[in-house]
Amino acid sequence: MEAEGLTKDFRIFQRKEGVRGAIQNLFVRQYKTVRAVDGVSFTIQPGEMVGYIGPNGAGKSTTVKMLTGILQPTAGRATANGLVPYRERVAYTRTIGVVFGQRTQLWWDIAVVESFRLLKRIYDVPDSDYEERLKLFDQVLEIKRYWHTPVRKLSLGERMRCDLAASLLHNPPLLFLDEPTIGLDVVAKVNVRQFLKQINQRFGVTMLLTTHDLTDIEELCRRLMIIDHGRVLFDGALSELKRQLWRQMQIKVELKEAAQGAALEALPLDGITRQRVDELNWRLSFERERHTAGDVIRRVVAQVDVRDIFIQEEPIEEIVRRIYTGPKPLEFGR
Repeated sequence: MEAEGLTKDFRIFQRKEGVRGAIQNLFVRQYKTVRAVDGVSFTIQPGEMVGYIGPNGAGKSTTVKMLTGILQPTAGRATANGLVPYRERVAYTRTIGVVFGQRTQLWWDIAVVESFRLLKRIYDVPDSDYEERLKLFDQVLEIKRYWHTPVRKLSLGERMRCDLAASLLHNPPLLFLDEPTIGLDVVAKVNVRQFLKQINQRFGVTMLLTTHDLTDIEELCRRLMIIDHGRVLFDGALSELKRQLWRQMQIKVELKEAAQGAALEALPLDGITRQRVDELNWRLSFERERHTAGDVIRRVVAQVDVRDIFIQEEPIEEIVRRIYTGPKPLEFGR
């Protein structure tokens, strides 16, 4: 999949308020142009699992809609599976799977199995392939327990499992996932992530994942793209993002006795924040540029009786938050 200079503008009607404004709207209309996606370019290789994240209104869903052929770009170009999505929609849709967390592709009032049979006919899936894939999907997602239940009676987690299976029923080489774990409990999220890993490893399915749950990214994707105000701020390995922006270091200290907390507080550790977690556990936070983990640990164990020490990375949520809220976010990585 490749995008080059992908841009999308929307023309928005500026409606005036009140009765007088409503009358004026009948004769004179004012519009403004909003740029939702601004010159996005990237290439995704076959078999890659790529995370595509950003705050609300950043342009994620608009990008996905252009890449799936729902919207036509204002400028730029996009190709996927050797096709132009918005020009060759009929042929293209047979080569992709799409899962929108807030919308279902299953028929609301009929049983799950009937929806699957309809999709089988629509995509001309051979009987042997159909049975083999359903067996595989059921092993991980356990969807046959909902086989004869109308879609409208499924919980969100149950419906998401069925939607994932439906999107892969025709064995597409490319899968778009827009918030696939939204609203799911912890167990359901683990099952979905495990399923996506297996599909990627077994069939080499290329996946583009948009989500607000950064655990999804850490579990599934080695590559991350961050978008804000319609422009890509970062495109690279997740490990590289952490290397460039991982400013904060945390060390968790487990004391042998609660009384040692006073000794820890009394240590002259300039620029290091000490937080008591519970009776025996403390968390030390500091800037990597000012201190090294080894130096802090040596100074602590020399003066305090310690049972164990753990080095903790700064949560990825904090790293991404700094990109969004930084004073000059568009200069990042330039």
